[in-house]
Amino acid sequence: MFQVKHWQDPVNGALGAWLLLSPWILGYNGEAAAMPNAVIVGVALIAAALGAMLLPRAWEEWTEAALGLWLMASPWVLRFNGNADAMLAAVITGLVVLVLAAWTLLTDEEYSRWWHRAAH
Repeated sequence: MFQVKHWQDPVNGALGAWLLLSPWILGYNGEAAAMPNAVIVGVALIAAALGAMLLPRAWEEWTEAALGLWLMASPWVLRFNGNADAMLAAVITGLVVLVLAAWTLLTDEEYSRWWHRAAH
């Protein structure tokens, strides 16, 4: 029977779905940079979360963390920080994704072994 190892992964998958749909929900689907960013990163986040649920490995969590960091920086890198809806969707979603991925990496004994070895 399929059992999810970390509850954070389905939440990150749901955040990916939210991000994917956010341009239409929040009305910024006409934004040339923000809309494709949300769609592409949303799909990537869903894929990483599904991978983490089906075959849990630390690299999927690192991928989710990197996507979260990108989302937080993307409004300024891609210059859509003038659109408050798009900016807030990216930054808040990115922050939550990053926190959940870091939480998993730091609390899973198998994933955090390298961290504990480096600290000692």
